[in-house]
Amino acid sequence: MKETAWQVRIVLTALVLGAAPGAWGSGFGIFTQGASPLGQAVAVVAHSESPSTIFYNPALLNDLDGTRIEAGTTLLSFERSFKSSADHRVHDMDDDRYFPSTFYLSHRLSDRVALGLGLFSPFGLATDWDPRWEGRYISTRAEMTTYTINPAVSIKVTPRLFLALGLDAVWVEAELENKIFSPLGDINQKFKGDDFGFGFNLGLAFRPIDRVTFGVSYRSEVDLTVEGDAAFRLPDPALSPFFPKTGGTADQTLPQQVFAGVAWQIAEPLTVEAGVRWEDWSSYDRLKIELDQAIGPPGNESAEKVVPRDWHDTWACNLGVKYRLNGFVTLLAGYLYGENPVPNATFDPSIPDSDTHLFTLGADLTFGALTLALSYGYQKQENRRKANLIGAEYAPLGGTANGRYENSAHLAALSLGYRF
Repeated sequence: MKETAWQVRIVLTALVLGAAPGAWGSGFGIFTQGASPLGQAVAVVAHSESPSTIFYNPALLNDLDGTRIEAGTTLLSFERSFKSSADHRVHDMDDDRYFPSTFYLSHRLSDRVALGLGLFSPFGLATDWDPRWEGRYISTRAEMTTYTINPAVSIKVTPRLFLALGLDAVWVEAELENKIFSPLGDINQKFKGDDFGFGFNLGLAFRPIDRVTFGVSYRSEVDLTVEGDAAFRLPDPALSPFFPKTGGTADQTLPQQVFAGVAWQIAEPLTVEAGVRWEDWSSYDRLKIELDQAIGPPGNESAEKVVPRDWHDTWACNLGVKYRLNGFVTLLAGYLYGENPVPNATFDPSIPDSDTHLFTLGADLTFGALTLALSYGYQKQENRRKANLIGAEYAPLGGTANGRYENSAHLAALSLGYRF
């Protein structure tokens, strides 16, 4: 057998680094980093009244007076299913829920300088299929979690031009489970690893006239080398010499990103922003994993594998509306459309990504110095069909997982802020 099942599965342990597509983001990005931004479909690169602007455009920190803190979380509930081309059966993904959370602090140091600190998760989430489903030899569970600490400084260059610089300290934890076929019964494989890396972010805001603002921000690549262990649950102890627990490493680059938007305060209570986002997913051109020791039956041992991914860059566009109803209530609404980076040739169930439509509503409720933001989003991903050779070695077992993939998600966010 030229390419054994265990070899393919070992390679896919590294896929967990890019196998957890995030809601509302292409690939595995997460962009709802606060309830008020979510209510506006994250069209907040050119205007903000929240310290969450540290994520979207730290240059706008200069628009915030005094000292502000904000903490929040988002409930993510997914509905994902697969209809097999082989037997037309429908498999539903396990109904997992996730709560990515945020914390922000901003402080106006002087008339020209503002500081900020953000803690958030810019990449991650998971896929979780039934261990008995058709594609179990490709993936049963893939999860990635990232945590970023982002200090930033904003400087007022002129009364209408603001610039910002920040540092990204990123920690990532990755985990994958899948099945490996053997004549003695399925082998369960689990890989878990982590790493720490650094990047930077920049921001610019320009206000040519009082009611119009242009905003641009940039986040750099973050290079990671995830170190971890691959462990196996075996159906028979006789297999243990061929599948020992072993360490391994895999290189991964979190992509650079550019956000841009223009905000127009049409009237005193009404602000509209239109924006775009670009992501450099073409940096994810291949996947390489190296194990500390070779694994597999005699004559087929291997400790290294390279798999082409060939992802491409993506664009997203969004529109957000904010209407201040009175001194206590501000209404929010928005829409976002985003491309996905995964080509048909390398599409697989560990990354069931597709083009996205996000519809959002929300409200900011102000009680003196206290602000409560609530928002809801419905994300509908376009149906995607897998009809490629990924998993072809499992075709005799009915394990190619070729068929139609449907994805949608409900998002409910809450943030609580206080102004000192």
